[in-house]
Amino acid sequence: MNICVFGASSPTIDKTYIDAVENLGEFMASRGHDLVFGAGGNGLMGSVARGVRRGGGKILGVIPEFFRENSIEAVYSDCDELIFTETMRERKAIMEDRADSFIVVPGGIGTYEELYEILTLKQLGQLDKTIVILNFDGFYNDMLAALDGAIEKNFVTRKCRSLFICVNDWREAVLAAEEECAAVTVSELKKG
Repeated sequence: MNICVFGASSPTIDKTYIDAVENLGEFMASRGHDLVFGAGGNGLMGSVARGVRRGGGKILGVIPEFFRENSIEAVYSDCDELIFTETMRERKAIMEDRADSFIVVPGGIGTYEELYEILTLKQLGQLDKTIVILNFDGFYNDMLAALDGAIEKNFVTRKCRSLFICVNDWREAVLAAEEECAAVTVSELKKG
């Protein structure tokens, strides 16, 4: 299975996050999964890639050319396949297309944007892939509370909460992606 991991690229993240996401990557690879990601070499993007590499998995990185040209972000150069795009939208489209499921680890505004885009696509029936949020150390508690508040005020449907799985442990994130992806595959087979 190709798992797309969305996460922070900041090089100043606390080591506990770095270690957890590196372990997630290694665990993914040990279970036979490959990584699709934004090709960043720093932060949690770099740590998941290092973990997958250490575990023997394959890595597909997708990054806009202007990141490299303007030194916006260090590129993780040890990818099995590295795709340079013209735009951020093209980058996300390739990652969404090449992934079988998604794990969202802690991140900044770019990670939030990626998460909300795939949630929106899933809600609109344009994406039928597993979305797992790794709420490591309660990182996403405030976001989840805001989402619940919007549900209570009828701005968001209750169904939205069923579009993703939220776990606190990196092992659980991989196992949840596997379990949900298997359930979707069985469902698809029954339809066909």
